[in-house]
Amino acid sequence: MQGAARKKLVMVGNGMAGVRTLEELLALAPDQYDITVFGAEPYGNYNRIMLSPVLANEMTIDDIITHDFDWYRERGIRLLAGRTVVEIDRHRQRVIADDGTVVEYDRLLMATGSTPFILPVPGNDLEGVISYRDIHDVNTMMETAQRFKKAVVIGGGLLGLEAANGLKNQGMDVTVVHISKTLMERQLDAVAGGLLQTYLEDQGIQFAMEAFTAEIKGRDRVETVCFKDGREVEADLVVMAAGIVPNVAVAKQAGLPCERGVLVNDTLQTYDPKIYAVGECAQHRGIAYGLVAPLFDQGKVCANHLAEHGIARYEGTVLSTKLKVTGVKLFSAGDFSGGDGCDELIYKDISQGVYKKLVIKDDRLVGAVLYGDTQDGPWYFELIQSAGSVASLRQDLIFGREFAQEENATENIAEAA
Repeated sequence: MQGAARKKLVMVGNGMAGVRTLEELLALAPDQYDITVFGAEPYGNYNRIMLSPVLANEMTIDDIITHDFDWYRERGIRLLAGRTVVEIDRHRQRVIADDGTVVEYDRLLMATGSTPFILPVPGNDLEGVISYRDIHDVNTMMETAQRFKKAVVIGGGLLGLEAANGLKNQGMDVTVVHISKTLMERQLDAVAGGLLQTYLEDQGIQFAMEAFTAEIKGRDRVETVCFKDGREVEADLVVMAAGIVPNVAVAKQAGLPCERGVLVNDTLQTYDPKIYAVGECAQHRGIAYGLVAPLFDQGKVCANHLAEHGIARYEGTVLSTKLKVTGVKLFSAGDFSGGDGCDELIYKDISQGVYKKLVIKDDRLVGAVLYGDTQDGPWYFELIQSAGSVASLRQDLIFGREFAQEENATENIAEAA
């Protein structure tokens, strides 16, 4: 911005959503702000999704660093790594870090992410009880695997299963504890969850399903995990992977309205128009997102407004999940639970490890679950988003895009003749 002093932008948090916002902002208005970034970890930005391959010995920490210190320096961004903001003074428009660092802002971007949910049970503070959220956690797990044998992972969602697979690859005996009867119940139905559990059991992972953790016991460090029904399992390491909680502590300290996350509008502004929020710490229209796609969508809109273009709106994201869990391809989208007024199209070939379920309501595709073969997932997602009639494709829909469209074209030609 020639002829005018640059405004000061401070970003609290240095995760994927925040840094994507900065990338979008620099593309739109590279000279508008002097930017300062506070990051609690002593690293540049890294791909948190890739922590599991690091734990599984498939990648290194260096491999998952997406923005090293040079990236910030080359763009004139002041990165204060290893420092956590503990206070936002909205009146004086400044932030204060845990080491006493004070930085003033004209605009503030909150990208504080989330923190792991730690089960509120006796013994959760014993040595050997950890979360699975960052590089430090991965290093702790890898070091523990060199000295101990038995690991318990609490949580049968994606994160827990990836942790279990990584610990197994590190040579530990692993038991996954899950409160539901179905693994990854938010993404999979009972059949797909059962197939996944059988596959993982064949890989050597044990499961305690419908198990409610009551207490973690040990003297100097964890020794046993006890369940409400009386079952127990030995443990030298307990990994909490039972969900995340938006990190809104400093937002609440600043007096910003928060529910599950800090409340934002369609421009990603909080109730203070000088403060924006993106990512897992933000709550938009009642939803706090935890997947990458909506966080990047938010970053694009937020950058548009920080650049003072003022034309973009974030209206939410229709979610689909395409994953690869310990070698198994999974996809889910929409309302795959079915129910009254719904029809289910199902294809199942256990010998090939393939299961597909499509849910149709009022001749529209409303949900899909794919296990083992996910190549048609994006097409099914398009159909769900478009909400158009699939009546003409119905009998061939389960066999995928290529077959269904070819059959439909053939029928149209025959009718025309």
